[in-house]
Amino acid sequence: MPYIDRAGVKIYYEHHGGGPAVLLSHGYSASARMWAGQSRALADKYQIISWDMRGHDRSDSPDNPAAYSHETTVADMAAILDACGARRAVIGGLSLGGFMSLAFHLAHPERTIALMLFDTGPGYKKDEPRNEWNKMAGNMARALEEKGLEGAMPGAEVRLAHHRSAQGLAHAARGMLAQRDGSVIESLPAIRVPTIVLVGENDKQFVPSADYMAAKIPGAEKVVLAGAGHAANIDQPDEFNAAVRRFLDRVTG
Repeated sequence: MPYIDRAGVKIYYEHHGGGPAVLLSHGYSASARMWAGQSRALADKYQIISWDMRGHDRSDSPDNPAAYSHETTVADMAAILDACGARRAVIGGLSLGGFMSLAFHLAHPERTIALMLFDTGPGYKKDEPRNEWNKMAGNMARALEEKGLEGAMPGAEVRLAHHRSAQGLAHAARGMLAQRDGSVIESLPAIRVPTIVLVGENDKQFVPSADYMAAKIPGAEKVVLAGAGHAANIDQPDEFNAAVRRFLDRVTG
């Protein structure tokens, strides 16, 4: 299994196929395992790269809470692309992975061919909703510390993961899931790369976020998948893969 070493922290990744690189990042408390269906469906034409964020599944869970942040996550993503020989890539992800894809583009627009934002949101401009989100992240962290891995979220994509450290997930909630400022949401109107915003019609929490991002990102394509919830790629894999392939063929052709 391939790993990169990030200052003594081993980060797991995998890549399948060849052609234009596509980096897929998972949601909070999920793992690269959630992208297995996309690796199988798209690797005939694309190099599909997925990975486990620090604190998740096969990657290490450092003890230091300071080792978990938006900046370290973006740096991990860049290092994985380097390990795969990909100077530029289509950057995509679901939920937390989608937010981190936006953060990656903000830090590395020159490395971003296009963006794929699945069942995700761009953060908050105002302090009050951001504080509520951070309160939720803190509650999740405490549940993991008090209940162990039984305190993890129950989503379909989460059930595929095989986590080893409840404390690692707790640190990730406080350092990576939590929001600090509005820099990502404020960057949306300046995005100049092709973007697809895809959401499951039953993902009630993130349908408004998808509407907002599609309106704010110039030229963004919005796709709503019927019969899908938060894990749209698992709930409706054929429709999801077809939408993604159409987008990739258009932006990399």
